Amino acid sequence: MKLKSLILGSVAAVGLSTAGFAADLGVLTSLDVCDDLGLSGLTISSDTNCLQISGSVAYTFEAGKFSGSRTIANTFVSGNYPTAAGAVPAVGEIGSRKNSDGVRNIDVPTAGGDWDSKVETYLKFVGTASSDFGPARVVINLRQRDYKRVRNGLVANNGDDHQLRAEDAYVQIGDSTVLSAGKKGSIFNEGDDEPFNFTGLFMSDDADKGVWEGPVFKGGHVIQLESSFGNGVVGKIGLEALGETGTLATAAENSGSLIGVLEYAGDGITAHISGSIGGLLDGLQNTGDVYGVHAGITGTFDAFKLRAALAAGGGYNPAGNWSYWNGLVSGEGNFDMFKVALSGEFAGGTAIGGGALDTDMGFGGSIGAKVTDGVEINLGGRYFNDGTAGVGDGYQVAAQLVAAVTETIKITGEVGIYGHGEDTVAVNAGRPIGGATSDVYGSATLAWAPGGGFTSSLGAKVQQNGAYKVTFKAAKSFQ
Repeated sequence: MKLKSLILGSVAAVGLSTAGFAADLGVLTSLDVCDDLGLSGLTISSDTNCLQISGSVAYTFEAGKFSGSRTIANTFVSGNYPTAAGAVPAVGEIGSRKNSDGVRNIDVPTAGGDWDSKVETYLKFVGTASSDFGPARVVINLRQRDYKRVRNGLVANNGDDHQLRAEDAYVQIGDSTVLSAGKKGSIFNEGDDEPFNFTGLFMSDDADKGVWEGPVFKGGHVIQLESSFGNGVVGKIGLEALGETGTLATAAENSGSLIGVLEYAGDGITAHISGSIGGLLDGLQNTGDVYGVHAGITGTFDAFKLRAALAAGGGYNPAGNWSYWNGLVSGEGNFDMFKVALSGEFAGGTAIGGGALDTDMGFGGSIGAKVTDGVEINLGGRYFNDGTAGVGDGYQVAAQLVAAVTETIKITGEVGIYGHGEDTVAVNAGRPIGGATSDVYGSATLAWAPGGGFTSSLGAKVQQNGAYKVTFKAAKSFQ
């Protein structure tokens, strides 16, 4: 229900029916601005503007003994860049830093208790008015994250904890061509790059479910222009990270990124290519001068889906320029009650100083079957081969059951094993030489979605080595 309807009902109820009194209310003198602009949801109208309000609150609580970890896959993809020929950077061992993830780690129980309590709040306001160039908007996104972490009975770093702040605050105008300026997310397209198999791939997970988008700073203070050329083709160009000042060590080396994007959607195909050049504003040649390209395509052909993605880039370094590349291919076929998916990924590059890095690769596959309308079974696994000699490979094998008990309740259960081969060389200080490791796990989640934008779940995971975690989530959104 729109707020204007509720307000009108209240006005009528108390007998405020004179036109003169209604005019004095200001915001009620024109109640059809939102409809004229084609806007709906929770709205408030004035004479010339329509204000849309949306938001959400999400709560997560985790408890158990899970903060120790052993890395499964020492991936090349890291959100940083290679440091030496034939070596994987210490920061590249993302798995050893996501202690409670269980995707790239074998969780290890601690002596004391571990728990997280996190409240995430989101509130968005969009004020829209008509103009000679199309809709004119102001967008304000307010976010707060109240995050408390305890590891092994001791308070841990709450780096993700922040008070209410404007995560986005920008102005925008246009319809088929849109100009945006202010504090905003990036136009850089990183889509069409997730594998179809249900366990995913190891490097893909470290790149946030896809191929690595590159080292260029994006978003923040921006000036962006987007235009639709028709027939599903969209072009975007922008200057981003204009407010990036880096750290005391890097000064403003990363400030100023030129972003360009070309997208297509239509006829069962979505595709894009995004390019970026960073470190433009300081006017100096230094390590902030980096570039990156991300491209992806997905085709849907009756019962089949095919996907391919490639990311590449690099940067300047006085000791010798460096570069990287990361590719992914994936396919899915649906055959009556069965679904089959296969995926592969590869990564390599040139280290600082010019030495070639070994090529990492991974593979994954799954098969799913619909037992009944509400019950689905998935079997699958993934494998990671580290290109560095002497570093063990990683793997996961899993079986999953998804059952829709009712229209609002779903149960997901999974059993599997994570493993990592023997390391005969030390990768870095966080990964000494060691024998092969493996761990059997089991998990179950009860999800409840009764409607009204409310969702909740209760899950538990237990492992052979004694690690365990219980997770409760609840969230409500409105718009």
